[in-house]
Amino acid sequence: MEYKNGKIHDVALLPLKKYLDDRGYLVEIFRSDTLPTGLMPEMAYVSFTEPGVGRGPHEHETQTDIFTFIGPGNFKVYLWDARPNSETYGNRHIFFAGTDNPLTVTVPPGVVHGYKNISKTERGMVINGPDKLFAGKDKKEKVDEIRHEENQDQFFKEFESL
Repeated sequence: MEYKNGKIHDVALLPLKKYLDDRGYLVEIFRSDTLPTGLMPEMAYVSFTEPGVGRGPHEHETQTDIFTFIGPGNFKVYLWDARPNSETYGNRHIFFAGTDNPLTVTVPPGVVHGYKNISKTERGMVINGPDKLFAGKDKKEKVDEIRHEENQDQFFKEFESL
């Protein structure tokens, strides 16, 4: 498929503010009054990604991810709209997030997503607060992921050339 650059319907990028004082800083990573109406995390987890390493791409059938990139580390984030009935079907959106650009990113079902730690030496941290439990209640359900990792090298190579 030929993708075109552009925003993606229902993807939200929320710039985050660091509140600094003598102790360090505080960042509100989400608030119910800044998330899309009706969206609320069901769980939260933190992942760390080594420098130069990518995660994804994958998508979800019903889950919305609420990623927070505040650092440490900087990431190049890759999204593309794979929802045939979406008004932005075929759009790709690539942006930077992390220490230098703190963001919370809401990724709805059907939007393929991946990210790569572009930091030279720093392990990068990402917080996710998805609106569904991983593998359902008590981890007894099918995992909601359509994985594209077998194409990861091609995926990141294709998008690196943009």
